[in-house]
Amino acid sequence: MIKILLIFTTLIFQQNNSKYSNDRQDLKKAYFASGCFWCVEGIYESLKGVKKVDSGYSGGFTKNPTYYQVMSGSTGHAEVVEVVYDPNLIEFKTLVKVFFGSHDPTTLNRQGPDLGTQYRSIAFYSSKKEELIIRNEIQNLLKNKVYNKITTQVLPFKKFYKAESYHQDYKKKNPNDLYIMRVSNPRIKEFKIDFKDLIK
Repeated sequence: MIKILLIFTTLIFQQNNSKYSNDRQDLKKAYFASGCFWCVEGIYESLKGVKKVDSGYSGGFTKNPTYYQVMSGSTGHAEVVEVVYDPNLIEFKTLVKVFFGSHDPTTLNRQGPDLGTQYRSIAFYSSKKEELIIRNEIQNLLKNKVYNKITTQVLPFKKFYKAESYHQDYKKKNPNDLYIMRVSNPRIKEFKIDFKDLIK
């Protein structure tokens, strides 16, 4: 009887574990740079279908960069977010629309008060299909005169370096930070108005 119970328990565990693994395999990742990652993290975390967002660095050449190295502008990296999402709930195309609709893609190496190549606009792709989605969105925005020019880089994704722990969920952990109150909150508030149907 005990042996049968153990076998049954093992089978249940394997089924649950298999289900969890399949669920994890269904999730995808996307990478965007559009200014301070404190702001961008908050924007993508608010979307239906997004499971997790991490702040970090990408687009450069220095291995395992630190925040202060990236801020010096010497690493080639930008502040980037890694968006883990369920493609059954939200499409990559929608994430790209959110990207272009939640920052100013016309300013070179700048976003709001933040200056430097580390704040440049980048949309990363992991496949030819994703690249085509990004480039089509750029063409549509220019064709419809939403923007007169777009300085966003379209780059193949290579490597994401997760930022230091104190940068993760910075907005949630530091609601009274002056930058959060004066820059992040207004930006995120405006985004939520424009994309209200996508908000959790």
